[in-house]
Amino acid sequence: MTDPISDFLTRIRNASSAKHRVVDIPASNLKKEMTKILFEKGYILNYKFLDGDNPQGLIKIALKYHAVSKVPAIKSLTRVSKPGLRKYAQSDNLPRVINGLGIAIISTSKGVITDKEARVEKIGGEVLCYIY
Repeated sequence: MTDPISDFLTRIRNASSAKHRVVDIPASNLKKEMTKILFEKGYILNYKFLDGDNPQGLIKIALKYHAVSKVPAIKSLTRVSKPGLRKYAQSDNLPRVINGLGIAIISTSKGVITDKEARVEKIGGEVLCYIY
């Protein structure tokens, strides 16, 4: 696999469109941090890190849907920085997803954080994905 972050986003996107309750994803430290951000911002219901067959383990993510209409909480997951073309943003030029309604996950020198946290701390980094 050449792009594990893209695989992470695609598994969540596919499970959400198929109305699955839980999705299993091979773990890595970056994916664990991205999962924590998704949970803190309310895009997923819950998550659990398991020790599995592979050395890093497994991430079980419980997807979130609207109670009545069954519409997924995640409308769009878009990969921005790809292995063939990395996208970086400076602190004064960080992206705003849907004018602040969505989030951008950014990998900085202080860890993986959202675009809003990066603006507050005045640090830039690699823009991994957009979520809304």
